[in-house]
Amino acid sequence: MTGLEQLAVLAAGLGAGVLTSTVGVASLLSFPVLLAVGLPPVVANASNTVGLTPGAISGSFGYREELREHPRIAVAVLAACGLGGVAGAFLLLALPSEVFEAVVPWLILFTCLLVGAQPRISRWMRSRHDGPAPEPRTRMSPTTTFFATLTGVYGGYFGAGSGVMAMAVLGLGLDIDLRILNALKTLAVMAGNVVAGLIFLFVADLDWAAILLLASGSVVGGYAGSRIGRRVPPTLLRALIVLAGVTAAVVLLL
Repeated sequence: MTGLEQLAVLAAGLGAGVLTSTVGVASLLSFPVLLAVGLPPVVANASNTVGLTPGAISGSFGYREELREHPRIAVAVLAACGLGGVAGAFLLLALPSEVFEAVVPWLILFTCLLVGAQPRISRWMRSRHDGPAPEPRTRMSPTTTFFATLTGVYGGYFGAGSGVMAMAVLGLGLDIDLRILNALKTLAVMAGNVVAGLIFLFVADLDWAAILLLASGSVVGGYAGSRIGRRVPPTLLRALIVLAGVTAAVVLLL
């Protein structure tokens, strides 16, 4: 890579770190940059996952106060998305990239719809409950855990929009504040990245120059993004997540 290309990858890592901790579409920024500087798609994908892991870790650390409010949910998200990330990493290495290309943009669009409509869907579900108002859902149900695991599979396989998917799954399955959901979303991305990244370290072709540049930028951006994410009003944050997800889907379709 030339000096300008290195600077571009570093800047992409910084921006992707911020996106990880806010709207959850980090790979939308960093993955195309890696392709633009000449990395093959599978090498770029694996290197992107490893390089953005420090950003997801620093973002989760930045949200530590929110995560402490529901430690059981945090552990469940870590386990489910981590397990899914293992499966996703092996899918990336075993399957051609064309397998998910047709469905992924539509999947992201669908999850954007769920993120945007989640408050109304939750109110509708509560209104159909007979008898006294149900207790707030503050534990992961088997259904929510299953779909969180599928989110981890997707995160380990490709990852663009995985944060949006996590927000949709957790938002529909839990009755907790959006700021905490955003923290859990960042934790979900981290879990998938960590386990997939560890697998890629041993079995995938990686570009270490790109990884170091991405990691250097993302570790700063991830923590900065957590500071930003907790200050954004919930309605605006939800709108930004939907906008980012739609943008990711359109880019993938094109």
